[in-house]
Amino acid sequence: MPYSEELALRIRTALGDRDDVEEKQMFGGIAFMVAGSMACGVIDKDLLARVGSEQHEEALSRAHTRLMTFTGRPMKGFIIVDAAGIRTAASLKKWVDRTVAFVTSPEQRAKQKAALARKKKVAKKARAARAR
Repeated sequence: MPYSEELALRIRTALGDRDDVEEKQMFGGIAFMVAGSMACGVIDKDLLARVGSEQHEEALSRAHTRLMTFTGRPMKGFIIVDAAGIRTAASLKKWVDRTVAFVTSPEQRAKQKAALARKKKVAKKARAARAR
């Protein structure tokens, strides 16, 4: 499914001059990674926003938002903001800033660090098992 290059350009502008932004193809669209974590993305003409599970219900109560589902399952902490909800530069910037605030929060950074440590531990055990 193609995604809106125009919206991707607007997101790049909203992210400004951050030096910790990467772009990756994901979910049939494009994702913007900030400090190594997915913050937001574009699917079709809509914004995929990572707001976190604690802010999920509040974000869904906003106009022009809906539940993010992937392969038929809802993804807690992710929402879709319809094109109508990000029509202006200011409205898009507000959503992008919200996603960046979530992925760069100390709590989220600690969770990411713990998850990476678990992955390394599992990989180390797997290497040791193969070496036997």
